[in-house]
Amino acid sequence: MYVTIRDLFEQTVHKYPDKEALCYPDKQIRWTYAEWNREVNRLANALTGAGVRKGDRVSTFLFNTEELATCLFACAKLGAVFNPINFRLKPEELAFIVGDAEPTVLLFEQALSTTVEAIHSRFPDLQFWCVDAEVPAFAVDYHARVDAGPDTRPDTVVEETDLYGIMYTSGTTGHPKGVMHRHRDMVDQSMTILAELRLTAHDKGLSCAPLFHCAELHCNLIPRIHVGAGSVILHQFEPQRVLELVGQERVTTMFCAPTMWNMLLQEDLSRYDLGSLKRGLYGAAPMAPALVRACQEKLNVALFQAYGQTEMGPAVTFLRDYEQMDKNGSAGNATLNHEIRVIATAEDRRVEPEETLPPGEVGEIIVRGPGMMIGYFNRDDATAKAIYKGWYYSGDLGYLDADNYLYVADRKDDMVISGGENIYPREVEDTLYEHPDVRDVAVLGRPDAHWGETVVAFVVVSNPDTGAEALDAFCRASPRLADYKRPREYHFIDELPRNASGKTQKFILRERLARARADQPD
Repeated sequence: MYVTIRDLFEQTVHKYPDKEALCYPDKQIRWTYAEWNREVNRLANALTGAGVRKGDRVSTFLFNTEELATCLFACAKLGAVFNPINFRLKPEELAFIVGDAEPTVLLFEQALSTTVEAIHSRFPDLQFWCVDAEVPAFAVDYHARVDAGPDTRPDTVVEETDLYGIMYTSGTTGHPKGVMHRHRDMVDQSMTILAELRLTAHDKGLSCAPLFHCAELHCNLIPRIHVGAGSVILHQFEPQRVLELVGQERVTTMFCAPTMWNMLLQEDLSRYDLGSLKRGLYGAAPMAPALVRACQEKLNVALFQAYGQTEMGPAVTFLRDYEQMDKNGSAGNATLNHEIRVIATAEDRRVEPEETLPPGEVGEIIVRGPGMMIGYFNRDDATAKAIYKGWYYSGDLGYLDADNYLYVADRKDDMVISGGENIYPREVEDTLYEHPDVRDVAVLGRPDAHWGETVVAFVVVSNPDTGAEALDAFCRASPRLADYKRPREYHFIDELPRNASGKTQKFILRERLARARADQPD
């Protein structure tokens, strides 16, 4: 029988019982693998006592905490289905996921209690467990339940084909869907990550990106545990605290979205001891060349990029440390045991997986591999649309070069068509990122009576004196950007709306544009 997530964890406990497994500074926790295993068993038995059975869902509505990580493996030991929920959600968004997933128990923390309190009365059969000392009246004390549980191993039979977790898509386009993954899928994903990143038991990783998201959970925390490395959990991303912990805990590896790496570079790096940091993973979007150079020069870190989707586990390609400049702009090539194709697009029919395009021609990216979801929870219609003949149709546009390296142009929905010409926002964004005062940027199309659409840029600048005129002149002077691709309109904002993985939520920016147009006098 194939290894499960439970086996993965317990094998490491057996090999490294006295090795430090987990550090959670916010609660002064520092556990060996043996100590953590006992805590996992206590939680698993407490959940059993609360009526959780194999196949039941257990949800977490938490920032990065040891309780979230402990719950993952407690569910794995029970055969329960782990369901981490985005802590940024508003009450109605949380209610949608809770109503869809129908968990037996939901773990939450005091900082999020107002959101939970707003919906708890709608779910009278759901048990709410608070992980902090101040427990609201509608909830029960998580730690009282766990401390009362025996630390013996549950005897549930868990198999490789059992459902391990449901991860709700964070949504760049709207309503989230519950992505279902089996134990085997995620063990395969972990082995892929280990092969690409070359992690060992001597590594120590920092989880500063959200653990409810598969990028941090499946590409970082689980692989580290798989190989017996140590893990430090930071409650939430704070640039100065990240840099402090790298030095204090001798962190060797961590994941950040490009915007997070950029925020780290804004700090006075001379104040921190960063000599232990050797490896940095990024995803959600490729890094602009200027940012890659800055990370390499200022942090002396070997960068790796992963591209993928929640539906695929997530990683399907890697751009390795030695490829960052030679293949800059690429998402890398297919990782182990994965296949990638770029196929034609059509509005009026299903395009077959065999309708591949030649190198350099933009089409829809389709992928297949061992980490592919078994489907969307309660959404057979969406599953049938996304998976066809064993391939996942990503909805991303891109092309393969002559060396089979993938370049992601944009989401199909994000492409701008102006005057009959296709404009991919990514190339406009990359050009603007080269400007020294541009810290963040998102480009999209606005309806235009004459051209069909016109290019609009939302920009975050470090220098408030840098305005539209300066950026337009910069784009005009760029040898990389044709004149028709230049933004005709700039909006300067404090920050871009992003989902948990760091992807820009352009639908929010489109709504903002639509409101602005509606407010204009005729």
